[in-house]
Amino acid sequence: MKSVISVEGLKKQFDNEEALKDISFEVGKGEIFGLLGPSGSGKTTTIKILTGELEPSGGLVEVLGYQHGAFKKSEYVRSLGILSDNSSLYERLTVKDNLALFRKLYNTEQSKVDQVLKDVGLEKHINKRVKDLSKGMKQRILLCKAVLHEPAVLFLDEPTSALDPVTTDSIHDMLLKIKARGTTIMLTTHNMDEATVLCDTVAFLNEGIIIDNGSPDALRQSYKTNDMHITYDDGRTKQISLSPENKVQLEAALFDTNVVNMKSDYPTLGEVFKKVTGKELV
Repeated sequence: MKSVISVEGLKKQFDNEEALKDISFEVGKGEIFGLLGPSGSGKTTTIKILTGELEPSGGLVEVLGYQHGAFKKSEYVRSLGILSDNSSLYERLTVKDNLALFRKLYNTEQSKVDQVLKDVGLEKHINKRVKDLSKGMKQRILLCKAVLHEPAVLFLDEPTSALDPVTTDSIHDMLLKIKARGTTIMLTTHNMDEATVLCDTVAFLNEGIIIDNGSPDALRQSYKTNDMHITYDDGRTKQISLSPENKVQLEAALFDTNVVNMKSDYPTLGEVFKKVTGKELV
């Protein structure tokens, strides 16, 4: 099946700074693809190129059969949903009035407004003014706005940045519902737990270069070791390799009442990122 998003050799230069240095990836229909990396790695630049806000300096970019030269066309723009740091709401209007404006713009039914508000748990707040909403509520309304017209592709730039865990979980649930309806989703994040929960495929972006990619589970598996980490109730720790030679030690630890925790060296995505880049995610 042909990819919905295809990026080959993408480069972007700002004056003397190379923001993107020859990156390539593909995203299939109905997939959630995560572009992961710290602030300044080139994630937002990539999103802005794919949504037509920036022109690439080199490479080939195609979304839904459109190449970047056609990204300004209205039919392309209408096929996208976008949530970025440029997304905004009319603060003095109610939630209902905000979404009514976008519903009319995209010629969608009122029932769709009711559905997306229910999906994010805000149907009871429809008559509140946006200025009176919390940051988390506003972010959920922005997501409603981005998906109101059932876009073929949804671009999300740090969709849950600085939100509380309950709001984050609510947004994750909505995104999984949107995916189940066949929408292709591309998100950028430096939250590796979020990527593990949501993404079918991820790519690690660091200093404008993709340094590894694959499914979250496959990446974690590829960087794990055969070590068991054991913690005792007095604070001592021990590391034992999983090998036949250490069978007696491992069995002893398993039944030792002084052991409070045993875990394998199965890294998180964040730990994998640190292994391949030597950097923390910030």
